[in-house]
Amino acid sequence: MIAEDVQSSIDMIRESARGIVPHGDLTRVRNLRFNDPGFDREVWTKMCEMGWPALRLPEVKGGVELGVLPYCALAEELGRGLLPEPLVHAALSCALLDGSALDAQLSGARLVLPAWQDSRDALWPEKRLGLNNGRISVTKRYVPMATGADAFLVIGTDGVALVRLGATCVSITSSMTQDGGTMATVVFENAEATAIDVDPAPALAEATLATSAYLLGLMDAALEMTVDYLKTRVQFGRTISNFQVLQHMAVDLKLETQVTRASVEDAALRWDRYGPTPETYAAVSRTKARASQAALKLTRDVIQLHGGIGFTDEHDIGLYLRKTIVTGAQFGSADCHRANYARLKPLEEEA
Repeated sequence: MIAEDVQSSIDMIRESARGIVPHGDLTRVRNLRFNDPGFDREVWTKMCEMGWPALRLPEVKGGVELGVLPYCALAEELGRGLLPEPLVHAALSCALLDGSALDAQLSGARLVLPAWQDSRDALWPEKRLGLNNGRISVTKRYVPMATGADAFLVIGTDGVALVRLGATCVSITSSMTQDGGTMATVVFENAEATAIDVDPAPALAEATLATSAYLLGLMDAALEMTVDYLKTRVQFGRTISNFQVLQHMAVDLKLETQVTRASVEDAALRWDRYGPTPETYAAVSRTKARASQAALKLTRDVIQLHGGIGFTDEHDIGLYLRKTIVTGAQFGSADCHRANYARLKPLEEEA
């Protein structure tokens, strides 16, 4: 059961998102595809002005101090509109920054993005930073929208360090992704860095859960678009929504979204109630595994329901599948999270 004050915050956030998230109009998203860095800095500044990156921060750090559940509601709305702006990644950085660096991040004056991934299918950093005399030498891979960053928050097994792009010995090799965004390998070669004494694990877990919520919003929008199409497409003299086999497919996909929503809400409520514990980390992994798998199934099936037109790049339904392929792998794949859940799941669930 969601408390009344929490539900009020969720409703307020969803309403504020409608000013930026274009429901049903993906023109801006299309125009940003295959252009580095893949997002609009002006739109990002508006998101900062609305206080979105500060939702999870305590008031003493300039935040709103809302729970994970309202944050997931916002991520869900962004997923509905396929927004490319890096809210989840920037919010991860906000959770680890402090002082003037955090102030600049919250205002939109600077954008600090996290660089933590060492291999393709990773949940956590796997290599040390090796910070020595204020310098690091490490390579981070699969950094989204890296060329749009003003600085990087580099995360390793031995700590966190802030590296400004003005620092020497930082090289970025960017490539396009399936959805038209960008992903980069960033090499820090004896780069100047400032150590930050903070545990990144809770922030990474919250980013994982928010990514699951983004996928949930994506699923909802793709299914809604498909149901509208089924109601208007005429074949053999009647709308194809009357065909029983298509009705059954649509119902099955609706169930996929409902189960994913229940999983996201349960994990968020557990996190808000108990904080970072082995059980709540397990709930996050369970949710990400479900969201990644369900979103991939749904977006493939809705293209099939659209028929031949669904396979063309000109139809918007294909954008949802492309976004799922990229986003579903971020912060760990379904297989990776299933393995993590098996390792962490509560003993009472084994009984």
